Amino acid sequence: MAPARGGAACLKNVLYLHGFASSPAGRKATALREKLEPLGLRVIAPDLNIPSFERLDFRGMARLAFWETRRHMPAVVCGSSLGALVALASARLALHSPLLLIAPALGFGPRWLEKLPPGDPVPFFHFGAGTELLIHRRFFEEMVGFDADRDPPEVPVVVIMGRRDESVPFDSVREVWDRWEASGRLVPGSRLVEIPDGDHGLLEYTDRIADEVLALASLAPSSAGRGAPPAFH
Repeated sequence: MAPARGGAACLKNVLYLHGFASSPAGRKATALREKLEPLGLRVIAPDLNIPSFERLDFRGMARLAFWETRRHMPAVVCGSSLGALVALASARLALHSPLLLIAPALGFGPRWLEKLPPGDPVPFFHFGAGTELLIHRRFFEEMVGFDADRDPPEVPVVVIMGRRDESVPFDSVREVWDRWEASGRLVPGSRLVEIPDGDHGLLEYTDRIADEVLALASLAPSSAGRGAPPAFH
């Protein structure tokens, strides 16, 4: 595809929601900026370490994503790993941007607590900070009860998932997708893209991810809907 003409006025926005222990400057977000901006798509990536990584709060992350969607009216909302759950929670508020879920933490449930070391707070390596940071145990305990992936979104959704994902079991994502399909409520154009050799990061497949963003952007309405003020439960 040829680069977009006409400068910034022609750019569409893509909202990118990063994953757990990451940041807006992560390698995947950076790669997508480099690939998409010459094609007329500006990648906007808010910092989801809300209010901080140590006190991380999923409801706060979802509220931020909601307001960023209202502000930027993206052609596509991309969510990576935990960011995919944030995208799904925001999509429940009748915002109309198509979704691209990258290695999404679907069907994760009790796994949020599996292999979690004892103690509170809990140490984790934070890829955005480049060092080990502490996070309160309550975040993981609360994530077990969230059901952002219970129902299919009311917008077109593409899930990209590697079969060799070392963090999120492929079979769990497949199970959620099959449930969405069986509901009969998936929007036409929605699909699951399996990457046979893909790991959790999918950094070797950013060209494929960019292609999916471009395809979804062609389905987007002229602007994202403006829902009521958010109430996340």
